[in-house]
Amino acid sequence: MTKFFLSLHVIAAVLAIGPVTVAASMFPKALRRAHAAPEDREAYAALRLLHRICRVYAVVGTAVPVFGFATASSLGVLGSAWLVVSIVLTAAAAAVLALLILPAQDRALTAASPPEADVSVHRVASRLAMLTGVFNLLWATVTVLMIIRPGSTTGA
Repeated sequence: MTKFFLSLHVIAAVLAIGPVTVAASMFPKALRRAHAAPEDREAYAALRLLHRICRVYAVVGTAVPVFGFATASSLGVLGSAWLVVSIVLTAAAAAVLALLILPAQDRALTAASPPEADVSVHRVASRLAMLTGVFNLLWATVTVLMIIRPGSTTGA
């Protein structure tokens, strides 16, 4: 059963977290592009699509810790320090996404900023890029912890 849970955990991480990290990383540049050319309806459509991907896959991404807990429980490592650190970092990544990135993206989409407000748009885009970098760094750290966890039986 452990291999089954581990497989679901890894598949969920790849299929759910991957799209969020990519879409969130693309959003700031798409925001700048959309505000640079307000007549370009495709630029705004792309922006809305990136935000939708982030929202939907954030919800789907909840499967990652669910299968992670099932895997850890079946391995008997729920109290291990590396796992506790991973859980804390995962919670931090989820908080950054849910409380900072998604609301900022939503505000950027709903704000009717005129083209002359480029300074504000660039500030918002820069902040979003920074937050996305933090989000991606948290997930990269969790991934590394999962691969080189202390006491690994793989010998890696």
